Amino acid sequence: MNQEDDAPEDAYAADPDPLDDAEATRRDAGEAESSRASRSWWDRNADEYQSEHGAFLGDDRFVWGPEGLDEADAALLGPAASLKDKDVLEIGAGAAQCSRWLAAQGARPVALDLSHRQLQHALRIGDGIPLVEADAGRLPFRDGSFDLACSAYGAVPFVADPVGVMREVHRVLRPGGRWVFSVTHPLRWAFPDEPGPEGLTVSASYFDRTPYVEQDERGRAVYVEHHRTLGDRVRDVVAGGFRLLDLVEPEWPEWNSQEWGGWSPLRGNLIPGTAIFVCERA
Repeated sequence: MNQEDDAPEDAYAADPDPLDDAEATRRDAGEAESSRASRSWWDRNADEYQSEHGAFLGDDRFVWGPEGLDEADAALLGPAASLKDKDVLEIGAGAAQCSRWLAAQGARPVALDLSHRQLQHALRIGDGIPLVEADAGRLPFRDGSFDLACSAYGAVPFVADPVGVMREVHRVLRPGGRWVFSVTHPLRWAFPDEPGPEGLTVSASYFDRTPYVEQDERGRAVYVEHHRTLGDRVRDVVAGGFRLLDLVEPEWPEWNSQEWGGWSPLRGNLIPGTAIFVCERA
């Protein structure tokens, strides 16, 4: 495992994004193109992301999604007391906020992310968590290295081969290990990604699995997100060697008044925004 370089003195000193005029489209995008686009997008946008959402996420909270469901309350990985001395892999860790919460419970987390810049933010907030820069589809760990694995909106929505990720997580987990991950609720793909009333009218087929791609003037993908139906996600979990224990669809809480992209109190009170899959290694 390689600790990332020290974060710059001004962690939010980002260069202007040269791809502000990227074209949004729906087209095929394979594994290599998706991975390359995700790495470059998160490296470019990590500063803005952490600046805009860092206060909501906290430095050492474990939040499953924009609704604000907290692992301290949900205990999807198990009761907090049971996490002590557990080896936990966080995939798509960003600035490692979830890993920091796990460490506070006595666990031994490892925070993995594809983006170097995101991991620099993890160092900016505070070191002490092992950081690994790697692709979720090729986890650089021995078989049976971890008791638990988790991912809050990390990696899974952005990969072209979700079953490959599931199998890699299965490989590095010990028998009976729990794997919990959250993604945009598949139903949302049928609606415009807007927080207001315009985001409440179906505009696309829920069954269209064509990836959402933003591309530059030369047609190179700079952002890719892959849609799977709810049934697809369940089948991916099973094909990866897991048992599905629970599927959690967080309701929008009264206290949460913030908008986050297409997530908002208006939409959250009417349609689900997040799906959390609680799985166990078979």
